[in-house]
Amino acid sequence: MQAVNFRSFARKLSIHRKAFRSFLNKSEKNPPRGIDKITPLIEKEVWAEVDCLSCANCCKKMTPTFTKQDLKRISAHFNQTPDEFRKQWLQKDKNKDLVNKNQPCQFLNLKDNKCSIYAIRPVDCSGFPHLSKKKWTEYAYIHKQNIDYCPATYKLVEKMVERFGDSIK
Repeated sequence: MQAVNFRSFARKLSIHRKAFRSFLNKSEKNPPRGIDKITPLIEKEVWAEVDCLSCANCCKKMTPTFTKQDLKRISAHFNQTPDEFRKQWLQKDKNKDLVNKNQPCQFLNLKDNKCSIYAIRPVDCSGFPHLSKKKWTEYAYIHKQNIDYCPATYKLVEKMVERFGDSIK
């Protein structure tokens, strides 16, 4: 596993973004045979290559959506009511979802890229970057967003293009 090199990541992204998004659009509509079975295997390869703690771009550039359960659990940890916690840290986005007011995330320790509430973090964070959580067709649109921020998502899509790119029409 190696540290993320952001300069290299940005350069590769600028070169491949259009092709990768095209692959994701096409594979979402017409998924290659066997893609749902191979995705978890490729995900294991990705995690052997990408060190999240050297990156934390998701915590620096994105925000999770907080569910009611997240709000209850995390506010209790801080001895706050859900409403107090929400007023202090969250806002509604254009979809009326509760998201962080701040970026980077208020719970990210910038010295070591570790989450200060890791054990009770939002469900959205615990599943990120959602590489093989659902069927490919149900999550390809999320990968289109995440390739811009997440080197692990980029690497997954890169490997999928290598494996299935020629079979996509």
